[in-house]
Amino acid sequence: MNNLFNQLDVLGILVRIEKLSPNAERQWGKMNVNQMLAHCNASLETAMGLTFSERLGFVGRFFGKLLKPTYFSEKPFPKNGTTDKSYIIKGNPNFETEKTKVIKHITQFSEGGPAKCTKHPQAFFGELTPEEWAIMQWKHFDHHLRQFGA
Repeated sequence: MNNLFNQLDVLGILVRIEKLSPNAERQWGKMNVNQMLAHCNASLETAMGLTFSERLGFVGRFFGKLLKPTYFSEKPFPKNGTTDKSYIIKGNPNFETEKTKVIKHITQFSEGGPAKCTKHPQAFFGELTPEEWAIMQWKHFDHHLRQFGA
């Protein structure tokens, strides 16, 4: 399965990020390309333990447990999924700043390997292995890059 510990998968994501432009049009959803890059940065910062999201309540945890097998399958993330409010980006961040930052974060995460992953539970799914974090991040990038035609 694709993941951000596999260097070929990382290269593929980086090539797709390089194809983005500040004028990239979204195919679905509400965020613009600048917000998407900042959103992906926020997600990767959580995976690396630089930031933390609070665990959801009982209902969220229950559904997280039920949906985890589907989420970590080969199937791509669906369009127009719900975004945790802590990952909704307000305003219009600078495209080049966010692009440079996301490339740096991807490189740090992939080169750091399992040791670079947080041990803090993910808000929806709870405890994740480093491999699950790497799969989740690859799928998240793939989802948003497809959203902007890259």
